[in-house]
Amino acid sequence: MSKLSFEIFCIENYADKKNRESCQVYRQFKDEGLLDLLRSDYEDLHGMGMEYMVSFCEDYLGEKTV
Repeated sequence: MSKLSFEIFCIENYADKKNRESCQVYRQFKDEGLLDLLRSDYEDLHGMGMEYMVSFCEDYLGEKTV
């Protein structure tokens, strides 16, 4: 999986879980620095599953719901 495909995977799955538009999630990821983190830590993160990545993004953005 390329870095771009991985970023899209994270954005689309997060948007789906949060019931938001992908373009809104992209902007949030970019503004909060999450896209940069996904790029820089690609080697460590790209093998993780969808549930883990959505949880990782929630934790990073401080949006974990209880």
